[in-house]
Amino acid sequence: MFVTAQTRRQSEGLGPTGRVIDLAAFRPPAPPPPKPSTESPPRVWRSDDASSGRGPRQEITGERLRPQNTKNQMASKGQKQKPVPGRKPKQTQITTAAEHKRVVKMGEGIVIAEFARQMGSKATDVLKKIWELGIRNVMINSPIDFDTAQLVAAEFDWRVESTAFQEHSVVSETVDAAEDLHPRAPVITIMGHVDHGKTSLLDAIRNANVAAGEAGGITQHIGAYRVSTRSGDVVFLDTPGHEAFTEMRARGAQVTDIVVLVVAADDGVMPQTVEALNHAKDAEVPIIVAVNKIDKPGAQPDRIRQQLSAHGLTPEEWGGQTIYCDVSARAKIGIERLLEMLALQSEVLELKANPNKPAKGAVIEARMDAKRGPVSTVLVQEGTLRIGDSVVVGEELGKVRAMMDDKGRQVQSAGPSTPVEVLGVSGVPRAGEVLNVVTDERAAKELAEHRRIRRIEKDRAKAGPVSLDKLMDAMKAGLKELKIILKADVQGSVEALGSALNKLSTPQVKVTVIQAAVGGITETDVNLAKAGNAVIIGFHVRPAGKAAQLAEQEGVDIKLYDIIYDALDEVKQAMAGLLAPVKRDKTMGKAEVRDTFTIPKIGVVAGCSILDGVIKRSNPVRLIRDSVLIYTGKLGSLRRFKDDVREVQQGYECGMTIDGYQDIKAGDIIESFEVEEIAATLD
Repeated sequence: MFVTAQTRRQSEGLGPTGRVIDLAAFRPPAPPPPKPSTESPPRVWRSDDASSGRGPRQEITGERLRPQNTKNQMASKGQKQKPVPGRKPKQTQITTAAEHKRVVKMGEGIVIAEFARQMGSKATDVLKKIWELGIRNVMINSPIDFDTAQLVAAEFDWRVESTAFQEHSVVSETVDAAEDLHPRAPVITIMGHVDHGKTSLLDAIRNANVAAGEAGGITQHIGAYRVSTRSGDVVFLDTPGHEAFTEMRARGAQVTDIVVLVVAADDGVMPQTVEALNHAKDAEVPIIVAVNKIDKPGAQPDRIRQQLSAHGLTPEEWGGQTIYCDVSARAKIGIERLLEMLALQSEVLELKANPNKPAKGAVIEARMDAKRGPVSTVLVQEGTLRIGDSVVVGEELGKVRAMMDDKGRQVQSAGPSTPVEVLGVSGVPRAGEVLNVVTDERAAKELAEHRRIRRIEKDRAKAGPVSLDKLMDAMKAGLKELKIILKADVQGSVEALGSALNKLSTPQVKVTVIQAAVGGITETDVNLAKAGNAVIIGFHVRPAGKAAQLAEQEGVDIKLYDIIYDALDEVKQAMAGLLAPVKRDKTMGKAEVRDTFTIPKIGVVAGCSILDGVIKRSNPVRLIRDSVLIYTGKLGSLRRFKDDVREVQQGYECGMTIDGYQDIKAGDIIESFEVEEIAATLD
């Protein structure tokens, strides 16, 4: 290391001239040691500085500044406390919550892990209890419903309380006192097979002509009418007879008091007759059979009685309990007796209701009117519905702005057993929903939202998750899909057509209704059909605005129908059009090989005689030996004498070669055939 003279002088304590310098003389003297004092320890004042964010001024003594070796500090440092001599250490005690605290609160469902946490138990123990109950397809993060949670909680001596939204808190059911009940008009539903004269019979009673206004003379909707007779007012519900309207007939049977089963005397008991009969039996309502069209030459009323007796409807004149009335709607025969039987049956039932309470009713039908908006046909069952009442109908709510009766007259109120058209609901409710008058509008909104969420969850559960296995199976099976957007004039037709279209699905073609709604066909529907490659079906509706022009530009197919038969038939044809055509072999001719010749550079030439049909050069051929198929291919050449020909007719001889095959022997049969394509069917 290189050391300079200056560095050496500084390290040895020498000055610049080489003299020795005493460095200790330049250091300050050390302070004297502190003397012990009896005064109190010094105080430190902490100032209140708002700008620095400190708290108020505090006095801190010296003792607080000194570190204290407390038990907590010892525990935090990991030091083990020494037991006190002569005292036993305390053991950890397992405490049980009081009975009023052993409550688990949950909504519609609860995850098993959260359920176990609230009970203070291990999730694995709770899961074992659930498995013991027979529920195997659940894990720790799986949800369970309220009933399952109650069973499991009882095993751990816990209770479960539901915090879910309760509908009865908004819509309460009260038992009416006997003095509050007053007689009401009976509700009678007319049911039966299609074209058996149900609407014509109702027209004869009402002195109207409703059937003439229906497309094809077939009822497409459900109608509610109030008729005044000698015995008092009667409410009639007319239901469609077509097989697609099963849900409409079921709704009509649920809200009725008496069912009139109409059977044509010249046609007999049909499938929809039996179905309507089963709906009435499920609803446990009395049945009166009206044997219609007795004025026709081929009418056999006794045969109708025999057929219905096999289904449990034994006539009174045969010792049974079912009332039969022979009527003719066109000739107006037996109408008075039918009304008398209805009045007699109503007196036996003693129908009563309380008109002095908030109204409750059932939605018979609903539609979207272009001028008036959503219109709901409601049958009031209890209480009195008035203009201005706040109502909740399924997922929809609103205020009653106007009401019309079945004749189109505006009314201010509607009592029990009164069908009215209600305006003011926010949307088109589903047919069959219950209408309730509510006082708390905020609670009504919560109820409507709660029902909407439950419906969405139910639809998701019904659809199920889409897995790769399902997609692969569909691809392997070659499953085709026909997507449909359905628009109709009323909610009942939407449900009926949607159900009928879904039932058309086959193992080869699946029908999917991607959207079903009430109202005209809009541009939004056209855009959705274009994006989803779907067909738009309109039932009793037409394109609105520029929807038709947009559909033509985008190439979207819009089909409009007024009769449900036509809609279902054309959908079946469209489904068949999605299937690949069936290919079949059609034999055109046969030739027998008489001898073979081998020609250089050409191969084996078969000398043949045409036995049947015609052999064409362009058709494929099959080589058959001893009734066994040997080879399938195409002809290499076809000649008569030295000329190439396109075909050889029966009875002539020719020479031919098979392209790519040389093993031809005398006695073989060569068949010429062509492949024809036949349109596939759904059968």
